[in-house]
Amino acid sequence: MPKAKSKIEIKNKKASFEYEFIERFVAGIVLSGTEIKSIRAGKASLVDSYCYFSGTELYVKNMNVAEYWWGTYNRHDPRRDRKLLLTRKELRKLARAVQEKGLTIVPVKLFIADNGYAKLDIALARGKREFDKRQTIKDKDMRRERDRGQSD
Repeated sequence: MPKAKSKIEIKNKKASFEYEFIERFVAGIVLSGTEIKSIRAGKASLVDSYCYFSGTELYVKNMNVAEYWWGTYNRHDPRRDRKLLLTRKELRKLARAVQEKGLTIVPVKLFIADNGYAKLDIALARGKREFDKRQTIKDKDMRRERDRGQSD
């Protein structure tokens, strides 16, 4: 029997405003039992989180997964560093890119895949300058006005 499609999608809205995405990857996450239950309940946040390398392994830092309400003595730390699972080729590519000045790895979206596993959509990104942010706001306003005109 196939699993039901999950509606859980936790987005980092601030990331698209602060960064210009160059390339995106989907990574698995190493989680404990109560963490996946909290994520399935939608109790997670990607605000102020980022990815870093420790040796050859990639970790996400500051991703907040709230404590599970029904958890007992083996509760997890809400802001612990979590290991990301990518292929060796993708890890090497990201490690080389991060050595370049101005590039970073940002978590964009946390979701539950069709197979029931939690996945993190990450992006290789470059920080936007102030005038780029103003242009993004202007484009968004123009798009909103255009959509409003079509619905009338």
